[in-house]
Amino acid sequence: MPSLREIRRKIKSVKSTEQITKAMKMVAAARMRRSQNSILSARPFATKMERLVRELALLQEREDAAAGAESTLHPFFAGRARSGPELLILVTGDKGLCGAFNANALRAAAEWFRERRGTKTCCVAVGRKGRDFVRRLRGVDVEILAELVGVFPKISFAHAELVGDAAIDAYLNKGVSRVTVLYNEFKSVAQQRLLTGALLPIPTPEVVPDAVELPDYGFEPRRPELLAALLPRHVKAQLYRILLESQAAELAARMNAMDAASKNAKEMRDSLNLEANRTRQALITKEIAELVGGAEALAS
Repeated sequence: MPSLREIRRKIKSVKSTEQITKAMKMVAAARMRRSQNSILSARPFATKMERLVRELALLQEREDAAAGAESTLHPFFAGRARSGPELLILVTGDKGLCGAFNANALRAAAEWFRERRGTKTCCVAVGRKGRDFVRRLRGVDVEILAELVGVFPKISFAHAELVGDAAIDAYLNKGVSRVTVLYNEFKSVAQQRLLTGALLPIPTPEVVPDAVELPDYGFEPRRPELLAALLPRHVKAQLYRILLESQAAELAARMNAMDAASKNAKEMRDSLNLEANRTRQALITKEIAELVGGAEALAS
């Protein structure tokens, strides 16, 4: 049975831990609110950008079909077979203490690499946890093209540009056939969803009937030049949204994990206080019994 001093030492330690987890929860909550505002600002722009790119591609496809010419779509669009290694953009956190946030992403990444065992793969790692995981991988042929660590929770568009430039360069100049993004999407404070999506090539637009009218755009410069300038920005805008989603999801996961840790610490502290009271009561009872026994021995 532990002594009263040991129990009080444990109570003090648990109380300190509870104070730390409460402080971490408050910090994560404040940062998450700012991240939510950033997402609400970035989502509409990324959605409109994707819609614009698809409509321009549909117009180009319709004109090529009407002229009986081969497709002149930008190489960023799917449509021709490409051979070469695949690239995974793995987005994780820089730190732990956020529940299963990093573990779920790393488990999915391990499965992605396992499915491509025996073939060369490439990776762009965003977050220290993902970077360290890829470096420790054994049995797979993976090349880290770029890494970005220590950027959360202060993501800016400049970070998305760095990741986007690495992905675009690999796709256009290094023979990469496909670019996939693996990240956690922010759904709500209590829910984060792990997603794996194709970034490049952009899915080929669906052919729509000629009767369906598309927006009548005026172009300056011509449409092919406009798409060539717009598509890299579209890729970076999507990456910026993804990084913001992952940042908010990580903060929400950390807030929930610290809230659960604080509740567990309080329950443990209450249990230890009860045990300390029982131990103290037992010591008092023992001392009284010894005094009574000693008095009876002297009286006899």
